[in-house]
Amino acid sequence: MPANAADANIGVSASSETGSQAAQLAVTAAPTATVSFERPAVTTVAAPVVETIAPQASDEGQAGDAGQATDESTGAAQAVTAKSTDGAASAAASGLAAIAYTGIGNPYVWGGTTPSGWDCSGFTQWVYAQAGISIPRVNAWNAMKPTSTPAPGDLVMQNGGAHVGIYVGNGMMISALNPSDGTLLHAVSATGTSAFYTLR
Repeated sequence: MPANAADANIGVSASSETGSQAAQLAVTAAPTATVSFERPAVTTVAAPVVETIAPQASDEGQAGDAGQATDESTGAAQAVTAKSTDGAASAAASGLAAIAYTGIGNPYVWGGTTPSGWDCSGFTQWVYAQAGISIPRVNAWNAMKPTSTPAPGDLVMQNGGAHVGIYVGNGMMISALNPSDGTLLHAVSATGTSAFYTLR
Protein backbone atom coordinates (compact mmCIF):
# COMPACT_ATOMS: atom_id res chain seq x y z
CA MET A 1 0.00 0.00 0.00
CA PRO A 2 1.44 3.44 -0.81
CA ALA A 3 2.97 5.30 2.09
CA ASN A 4 1.73 8.70 0.83
CA ALA A 5 -1.53 9.32 2.69
CA ALA A 6 -2.10 12.54 0.78
CA ASP A 7 -2.75 10.67 -2.49
CA ALA A 8 -6.15 11.77 -3.76
CA ASN A 9 -7.18 8.26 -4.75
CA ILE A 10 -6.65 6.85 -1.27
CA GLY A 11 -9.12 7.23 1.57
CA VAL A 12 -10.06 5.68 4.84
CA SER A 13 -13.60 5.53 6.07
CA ALA A 14 -15.05 4.05 9.22
CA SER A 15 -18.60 2.98 9.78
CA SER A 16 -20.30 1.63 12.79
CA GLU A 17 -23.50 -0.34 13.03
CA THR A 18 -25.65 -1.10 15.97
CA GLY A 19 -26.48 -4.53 17.29
CA SER A 20 -24.11 -7.39 17.03
CA GLN A 21 -22.02 -5.90 14.19
CA ALA A 22 -18.68 -4.45 15.32
CA ALA A 23 -17.18 -1.24 13.95
CA GLN A 24 -15.72 -1.70 10.47
CA LEU A 25 -12.80 0.06 8.89
CA ALA A 26 -12.68 0.33 5.11
CA VAL A 27 -9.55 1.15 3.16
CA THR A 28 -9.82 2.26 -0.46
CA ALA A 29 -6.95 2.50 -2.89
CA ALA A 30 -6.44 3.69 -6.42
CA PRO A 31 -7.53 1.12 -9.01
CA THR A 32 -3.92 0.71 -10.09
CA ALA A 33 -2.67 -0.34 -6.66
CA THR A 34 -1.53 -3.95 -6.28
CA VAL A 35 -1.13 -5.91 -3.12
CA SER A 36 0.86 -9.15 -2.94
CA PHE A 37 1.67 -11.54 -0.18
CA GLU A 38 4.51 -14.02 -0.24
CA ARG A 39 3.74 -17.51 0.91
CA PRO A 40 6.09 -18.41 3.76
CA ALA A 41 8.47 -21.30 3.18
CA VAL A 42 7.55 -24.18 5.47
CA THR A 43 9.88 -27.08 6.08
CA THR A 44 8.95 -30.24 7.93
CA VAL A 45 11.08 -32.48 10.06
CA ALA A 46 10.14 -36.06 10.92
CA ALA A 47 9.13 -36.64 14.51
CA PRO A 48 11.74 -38.45 16.59
CA VAL A 49 11.27 -42.17 17.16
CA VAL A 50 10.42 -42.90 20.78
CA GLU A 51 12.11 -45.97 22.23
CA THR A 52 10.84 -47.55 25.41
CA ILE A 53 13.64 -48.51 27.75
CA ALA A 54 13.08 -50.86 30.64
CA PRO A 55 14.02 -49.44 34.01
CA GLN A 56 17.29 -50.75 35.40
CA ALA A 57 18.26 -51.34 38.98
CA SER A 58 20.75 -48.87 40.44
CA ASP A 59 22.92 -48.94 43.52
CA GLU A 60 22.58 -45.14 43.92
CA GLY A 61 19.19 -45.45 45.62
CA GLN A 62 20.73 -47.51 48.42
CA ALA A 63 22.95 -44.64 49.56
CA GLY A 64 20.05 -42.72 51.16
CA ASP A 65 17.83 -44.57 53.62
CA ALA A 66 19.75 -47.83 53.99
CA GLY A 67 16.98 -49.86 55.64
CA GLN A 68 14.17 -48.96 53.26
CA ALA A 69 16.39 -49.01 50.16
CA THR A 70 17.73 -52.45 51.07
CA ASP A 71 14.21 -53.86 51.48
CA GLU A 72 13.10 -52.36 48.17
CA SER A 73 16.21 -53.49 46.29
CA THR A 74 15.92 -57.02 47.73
CA GLY A 75 12.32 -57.25 46.52
CA ALA A 76 13.29 -55.88 43.12
CA ALA A 77 16.23 -58.27 42.87
CA GLN A 78 13.99 -61.24 43.65
CA ALA A 79 11.52 -60.14 40.96
CA VAL A 80 14.33 -59.69 38.43
CA THR A 81 15.78 -63.11 39.34
CA ALA A 82 12.41 -64.84 38.85
CA LYS A 83 11.90 -63.07 35.54
CA SER A 84 15.45 -63.90 34.43
CA THR A 85 14.95 -67.59 35.19
CA ASP A 86 11.81 -67.69 33.04
CA GLY A 87 13.53 -65.71 30.30
CA ALA A 88 16.61 -67.94 30.36
CA ALA A 89 14.58 -71.00 29.38
CA SER A 90 13.05 -69.29 26.36
CA ALA A 91 16.35 -67.66 25.35
CA ALA A 92 18.11 -71.01 25.57
CA ALA A 93 15.40 -72.61 23.44
CA SER A 94 15.74 -70.00 20.69
CA GLY A 95 19.53 -70.35 20.81
CA LEU A 96 19.23 -74.12 20.42
CA ALA A 97 17.84 -73.78 16.90
CA ALA A 98 20.75 -71.53 15.93
CA ILE A 99 23.21 -74.07 17.35
CA ALA A 100 21.46 -76.88 15.45
CA TYR A 101 22.05 -75.02 12.17
CA THR A 102 25.81 -75.16 12.79
CA GLY A 103 25.63 -78.97 12.67
CA ILE A 104 24.27 -79.15 9.11
CA GLY A 105 26.60 -81.09 6.81
CA ASN A 106 28.32 -83.09 9.54
CA PRO A 107 28.46 -86.88 9.05
CA TYR A 108 26.20 -89.50 10.58
CA VAL A 109 28.10 -92.07 12.65
CA TRP A 110 26.19 -94.65 14.69
CA GLY A 111 26.82 -93.97 18.41
CA GLY A 112 28.76 -90.76 17.68
CA THR A 113 28.38 -87.66 19.85
CA THR A 114 30.68 -85.03 18.27
CA PRO A 115 30.65 -82.90 15.11
CA SER A 116 33.16 -85.30 13.54
CA GLY A 117 30.35 -87.87 13.54
CA TRP A 118 27.09 -88.41 15.46
CA ASP A 119 23.80 -90.22 15.24
CA CYS A 120 20.44 -88.51 15.76
CA SER A 121 20.47 -88.70 19.56
CA GLY A 122 24.16 -87.79 19.75
CA PHE A 123 23.41 -84.70 17.64
CA THR A 124 20.53 -83.51 19.85
CA GLN A 125 22.56 -84.12 23.01
CA TRP A 126 25.46 -82.11 21.53
CA VAL A 127 23.18 -79.19 20.55
CA TYR A 128 21.72 -78.94 24.04
CA ALA A 129 25.19 -79.26 25.63
CA GLN A 130 26.41 -76.25 23.62
CA ALA A 131 23.67 -74.22 25.33
CA GLY A 132 24.72 -75.55 28.75
CA ILE A 133 21.77 -77.94 29.04
CA SER A 134 22.37 -81.57 29.95
CA ILE A 135 19.94 -84.10 28.47
CA PRO A 136 20.21 -87.89 28.30
CA ARG A 137 21.83 -89.29 25.19
CA VAL A 138 18.93 -91.63 24.43
CA ASN A 139 15.22 -91.09 25.08
CA ALA A 140 15.93 -87.45 26.03
CA TRP A 141 12.24 -86.63 25.60
CA ASN A 142 11.53 -88.54 28.83
CA ALA A 143 13.20 -85.64 30.69
CA MET A 144 10.94 -83.10 28.95
CA LYS A 145 7.29 -82.14 28.69
CA PRO A 146 5.16 -82.97 25.65
CA THR A 147 3.88 -79.93 23.75
CA SER A 148 1.39 -79.41 20.95
CA THR A 149 2.84 -75.98 20.14
CA PRO A 150 6.54 -76.57 19.45
CA ALA A 151 8.99 -73.69 19.44
CA PRO A 152 12.42 -73.56 17.83
CA GLY A 153 14.81 -75.62 19.93
CA ASP A 154 12.25 -78.21 21.05
CA LEU A 155 12.87 -81.91 20.40
CA VAL A 156 11.06 -83.76 17.64
CA MET A 157 10.65 -87.46 18.49
CA GLN A 158 9.62 -89.54 15.49
CA ASN A 159 8.34 -93.04 14.75
CA GLY A 160 7.91 -94.02 18.39
CA GLY A 161 11.44 -92.98 19.36
CA ALA A 162 13.33 -94.41 16.39
CA HIS A 163 14.48 -90.91 15.37
CA VAL A 164 14.98 -87.52 17.06
CA GLY A 165 15.92 -84.03 15.92
CA ILE A 166 15.72 -80.33 16.75
CA TYR A 167 12.65 -78.35 15.68
CA VAL A 168 13.65 -75.03 14.03
CA GLY A 169 10.22 -73.60 13.15
CA ASN A 170 7.95 -73.45 10.11
CA GLY A 171 7.47 -77.23 10.07
CA MET A 172 11.20 -77.85 9.67
CA MET A 173 13.74 -79.74 11.75
CA ILE A 174 17.46 -80.52 11.72
CA SER A 175 18.62 -84.04 12.41
CA ALA A 176 21.41 -86.51 11.76
CA LEU A 177 19.32 -88.59 9.38
CA ASN A 178 21.43 -91.51 8.16
CA PRO A 179 24.95 -92.35 6.87
CA SER A 180 24.16 -91.33 3.28
CA ASP A 181 22.44 -87.99 4.08
CA GLY A 182 24.29 -86.93 7.23
CA THR A 183 22.98 -83.96 9.22
CA LEU A 184 20.50 -81.82 7.31
CA LEU A 185 17.50 -79.50 7.41
CA HIS A 186 14.29 -81.24 6.38
CA ALA A 187 10.52 -81.11 6.81
CA VAL A 188 9.18 -82.69 9.99
CA SER A 189 6.54 -84.46 7.89
CA ALA A 190 9.17 -86.09 5.66
CA THR A 191 10.39 -88.58 8.26
CA GLY A 192 7.30 -90.11 9.86
CA THR A 193 4.94 -89.47 12.74
CA SER A 194 6.12 -86.86 15.20
CA ALA A 195 5.72 -85.79 18.81
CA PHE A 196 7.25 -82.62 20.24
CA TYR A 197 8.92 -82.14 23.61
CA THR A 198 10.11 -79.02 25.41
CA LEU A 199 12.00 -77.87 28.49
CA ARG A 200 9.78 -74.76 28.80
